[in-house]
Amino acid sequence: MSEKLPEWMVRAFSRLRLARYLRAARGNALVAERLYWWNVEASAALYGPLHCLELALRNALHRQLSWAYGRGDWWAVAPLNPNGQRLVAKARAKCERRRPVPAPPDDIVAELSFGFWASLVSGGSGYDRLFWVPTAHKAFPCYSGRRDTLYDGLWSLVLLRNRIMHHEPVHHRDLAADHAKIYRMLGYIDPELAKEARSMDRFPSVLASRPDALRGARTPRF
Repeated sequence: MSEKLPEWMVRAFSRLRLARYLRAARGNALVAERLYWWNVEASAALYGPLHCLELALRNALHRQLSWAYGRGDWWAVAPLNPNGQRLVAKARAKCERRRPVPAPPDDIVAELSFGFWASLVSGGSGYDRLFWVPTAHKAFPCYSGRRDTLYDGLWSLVLLRNRIMHHEPVHHRDLAADHAKIYRMLGYIDPELAKEARSMDRFPSVLASRPDALRGARTPRF
């Protein structure tokens, strides 16, 4: 059993970060190294589907709320809770640091996070009555289930997206279920986009290749 990771890898990625992969590999440093690279490959392969979901969710909700409130900066009059207001103010300030004029709505929309948009489907602070019932449900034309079930699915993907974007381990998750959930959520918003995204999606082959990658029969690619 190999018990020592390459020094260059420890210098680049830190002993603390790599310790999680060593534990997953039961102390086998060679398997831990392969698992690290496979985790990067899997994260890269999930980026595309998550990209589609985040942008589709953002634009669908923004479109419906703009129509409902009759203005592109709907957040100026909508009953956002204090955290929502804080996130909008933060997005506006970030935009205006780059351009010292009042930030146009489209710039603020692009700056607001996946978590912000998913939160509009939550039941917190009355959002189920304030947003979901009158307006937000229209962003999901192919969904007829419960709001809380939809929110739980979206929020779990916000957490997955954040782990990927912060370079954290995802190899321990049920990634097949995560992947299926992305397309289920995307299909509720836009089935045509879901179909197109699937045609380019390489994640299933990456997931199937994990055993080969861990035994060294295949080198991960990203």
